[in-house]
Amino acid sequence: MSTFELYRRSTIGTCLTETLDGMVENGTLTPELAIQVLIQFDKSMTEALELQVKTKVSIKGHLHTYRFCDSTWTFILQDAVFKSGDSQENVSRVKMVACDSKLLTQ
Repeated sequence: MSTFELYRRSTIGTCLTETLDGMVENGTLTPELAIQVLIQFDKSMTEALELQVKTKVSIKGHLHTYRFCDSTWTFILQDAVFKSGDSQENVSRVKMVACDSKLLTQ
C-alpha cells in the first residue's frame, strides 16, 4: 500500500475516486486525466498537512489495539478524549493511522 492511499481512504478521497470513476465510465474524463487528478490530490493533501495545520491536540483513551506494518502504525482507541485549547471532544471509538512523513516525499 502506498502512503498516499491513506488519504484516498478518507471520506473526501473515497468521494473523489468514485466521482472520477463515474466520469471515466461516462466518457467525461480519460483514465489518464483521472490519474493525474488523483496525483494532484495526493500532493495537495501533503502540502496542506505540512503548511496549514498548526493546531496541537492531546488524545487520551484506552488503547484497544495497535499494530505496525509496512512502516505504518495503526491504533484503535476506546473512550478517547480529544483536547485542543479550551475545547474537548469525547469519542467512543477511534482508529488512528500514522506513517513516517519522509515516506510522503518518495
